[in-house]
Amino acid sequence: MEMKKINSGKLRAIGYDARARLLQVQLDNGDMLQYSGVGDDLWRRLSGSGAAWSFFRDNIEEEFTVKKVSGSAPEGKNPLDELFNKK
Repeated sequence: MEMKKINSGKLRAIGYDARARLLQVQLDNGDMLQYSGVGDDLWRRLSGSGAAWSFFRDNIEEEFTVKKVSGSAPEGKNPLDELFNKK
């Protein structure tokens, strides 16, 4: 999926797969999230919005099923390990 870089609130990149109706967003903390069931109209409005973060929060974040596909912690490492001195 091609990602479009943006800088709006916590959003850093957005992408859309029209066939799968899947919206993918990358947040400023490195998390990559996928929202399923997002229609073409919402994608067009989000990608063309001058306030994408506000649009995302108001129209997508709480309305669609989300799946975290990657995060800021390296795979296989619990982010709490460092706090508790585990290696």
